[in-house]
Amino acid sequence: MAMNDSANILNSAYLAVEYIDSFLPDNPLQQPFKNAWNYMLDNYTKFQIATWGSLLVHEVSYFLLCVPGFIFQFIPYMQKYKIQPDKPETWEKQWKCFKTLLFNHFFIQLPLICGTYYFTEYFNIPYGWEEMPRWYILVGQCFGCAVIEDAWHYFLHRLLHHKRIYKYIHKVHHEFVSPFGMQAEYAHPLETLILGAGFFIGIVVFCNHVVLLWAWVICRLMETIDVHSGYDVPLNPLHLVPFYAGARFHDFHHMNFIGNYASTFTWWDRLFGTDSQFIAYQEKERKKQCVTKKKAN
Repeated sequence: MAMNDSANILNSAYLAVEYIDSFLPDNPLQQPFKNAWNYMLDNYTKFQIATWGSLLVHEVSYFLLCVPGFIFQFIPYMQKYKIQPDKPETWEKQWKCFKTLLFNHFFIQLPLICGTYYFTEYFNIPYGWEEMPRWYILVGQCFGCAVIEDAWHYFLHRLLHHKRIYKYIHKVHHEFVSPFGMQAEYAHPLETLILGAGFFIGIVVFCNHVVLLWAWVICRLMETIDVHSGYDVPLNPLHLVPFYAGARFHDFHHMNFIGNYASTFTWWDRLFGTDSQFIAYQEKERKKQCVTKKKAN
């Protein structure tokens, strides 16, 4: 009975979104995107699209999304939004991070990406334009992938902090007490495999078109680079996502090493009380600000 009720709710929500979508103006980018997509299908094999296309999407998205945070360090005005202003980025750390990223991307992640084609073939995942899901379906699927990945990340990330194994694997990621965007995927190769596995679970569950692979890559990179950016910038559109953790939440994890283990949302840490030190820290900071304002007045 409960399953039928849930199915009816989801079906009603889907029909409501379809109804709203019918009133929205045509997307001016849809036709150019369609032309580009069909050009890709006509000129490249499925293996090339799934492998080199996925690698290109990952690399371009990753480093483009890192650009704003990289530029912020040179803009004095943006320093008021830096969460740990006493720990600025250094060229030495950024160069070290960049070299490790290239190793992980091409020697750890690329072999995994090479399996994408065989995954799409085995499950008969379509590539065509006509089979591509509508934008709101993609949004829903990416949100579902994020929920699954977040659960995986919370429990495995928390396990990696166990005192018996922390120094062997996860300590590499914590070399930076004050994180910056490019450091999001700076990790031990084993960590890249362990935590990265959560990314693929949602794909197995939801994937009905190869475009979801790329959409989810972009969404996941957008989130992880944002929470590692080191900057809490106002009017961040990601803050509109329900229960989104954000940069302050994860920055505290790097600063404190304990608690705030989830990657995207706050509910697992709240449920298990692993955000208690973060809440206490926030309260302490609020009291400091109140005292400072009173003295200024």
